[in-house]
Amino acid sequence: MTSHRRLGLILAVLSVITPAVTAPAASPPTASQVLGSAEGWTAYVYKEKSGQVCYLAGEPQKSEPANTKRKPPTAMVTHRPDEKVANVVSFVEGYPLKEGSTASLDIGGTKFDLFTKGDSAWAATADLDKTIVEAMAKGKQAILKGTPQKGKPTADTYSLAGFAQALAMIDKACGIKR
Repeated sequence: MTSHRRLGLILAVLSVITPAVTAPAASPPTASQVLGSAEGWTAYVYKEKSGQVCYLAGEPQKSEPANTKRKPPTAMVTHRPDEKVANVVSFVEGYPLKEGSTASLDIGGTKFDLFTKGDSAWAATADLDKTIVEAMAKGKQAILKGTPQKGKPTADTYSLAGFAQALAMIDKACGIKR
């Protein structure tokens, strides 16, 4: 898949699911069904014109600096099997990221650079998405560092306890084999 087509799919996913994850205390869009939760990660499924979409979302345990004004940050993994798209990793930072910057993801000492656009960060390729999802499923924590347009860089620490269970829920709902 070309990076241009991939970005289009990512933006399409975010346009539909962002309301569910930017306000985690609120209920997800009425079209979404909660599949279950596991230690801070929640799995969802919904149908749209292009087919079924499964995704999981989680919030960080800790965000630094603590006094940064922003919407709640969220990590997500999305499957769109009817479009032959799986394991799309995205992080919504809750603030506009510095244009042209990259976000740094550290999972158990393994570092990944993510491209940024608007308030979100993604892996550049499907292979990198799959590698990150596998690392998250086996890891204990993930730390995402981002650079805002204004202010100090942030670091969000996500516990990965429960991630593998939530991933299994969306894999089953969307027929993704590991």
